[in-house]
Amino acid sequence: MRLSSMADYAVVTMSAAARHCGHARVSAQQLADETGLPAPTVQKLVSKLSAAGLLKSVRGAGGGLKLARPAAAITLADIVEAVEGPIALTPCSEHGRHDCTLEAACSIRPHWPAVDAALRGALAGISLTQLSRPAAFAAPVAEVMA
Repeated sequence: MRLSSMADYAVVTMSAAARHCGHARVSAQQLADETGLPAPTVQKLVSKLSAAGLLKSVRGAGGGLKLARPAAAITLADIVEAVEGPIALTPCSEHGRHDCTLEAACSIRPHWPAVDAALRGALAGISLTQLSRPAAFAAPVAEVMA
């Protein structure tokens, strides 16, 4: 499994926004400059992340973007789902999808929800606070998964 570029960029953008937490608000252009992502990409992500309730836009003097809730309360799962939709490894595990040619005889389909839940749980166990730390201060994977 691999994240899409947009999901990856959303994580990078949210991490940059989190580093401004508690300081002045930040603009989409500043996030683009800090991350090296194209400004139109960041603007598109800001729109999706705002719609998902992860970023908040404040207008007027001193306006800009800020996290909609504390970084510790935003998870990797939240960010991925804001861009990709619900976490589902296979199309048949998405609610209402019935386009698999094997569906009638598939013995694995009933198990995909448990797999999806495990993956979502793993991603939900990683907070934006953790993702925003410099690599030298990041917890080893074994500690995160424990």
